[in-house]
Amino acid sequence: MGAEMTEVLTSAQMRSIEAAAMASGEVTGLQLMERAGQGVVAAIFAQWPALCAKGLRALVLCGPGNNGGDGFVIARLLHEASWEVEVVLFGNPETLPSDARVNYERWLGIGQVTQRRLDPPLLLDDGLRLDKLPDLLVDAVFGIGLTRPLRGVLTALTDTAVQQVLQKAGVKRVAVDIPSGLNADSGLPLGQYVLPADLTVTFHRLKPAHLHPPAARFCGSVVVCDIGLGSWHEKKGNAE
Repeated sequence: MGAEMTEVLTSAQMRSIEAAAMASGEVTGLQLMERAGQGVVAAIFAQWPALCAKGLRALVLCGPGNNGGDGFVIARLLHEASWEVEVVLFGNPETLPSDARVNYERWLGIGQVTQRRLDPPLLLDDGLRLDKLPDLLVDAVFGIGLTRPLRGVLTALTDTAVQQVLQKAGVKRVAVDIPSGLNADSGLPLGQYVLPADLTVTFHRLKPAHLHPPAARFCGSVVVCDIGLGSWHEKKGNAE
């Protein structure tokens, strides 16, 4: 593995490189988001060639930030590959970041979005109801910026019994950037709930959590996707 693939970046360093790239005017946030989604789908098909078949089913869980935006791109690309795709948004579409909102709108031109409260009141049943298990479950809820424990319906998905059902049924679990519930920098769970993955696709460079026990055991196989940030990475490194 080359040095560039073993280098580790904190979440702040990663955001700084992305910001420098977008500030240059040579790449937009939408372009980076599209590349990220393409990289995740390519990694899925490389990891599990059998999933290249048409007519399979995906459940894509999207969060309230740009990680959710990546999820909408992934959903669109899977739909273009003749998959049946169900998308769930945790949060309010009105408060999505601009790039994520664009990809949310693009998905609405193709399919529906089921909206769920991120933190429903304790007496409100706002959970997921899976009438049919998917072939693929995509966790695009929280990325590397998560700083608080998981709450609400997402905690139910982390239940050991639920995860055993998914594994027994052969459902492939993919995390976008990092499994929801982990701190990307410390490598520690932010609480007692973490959504485990069989495959984690991160962008540009590894983050500490991908290597640091016990977080690494939630990540499964880790793939680093190149989204074209190399030149801005070098500029940031030379400036520091």
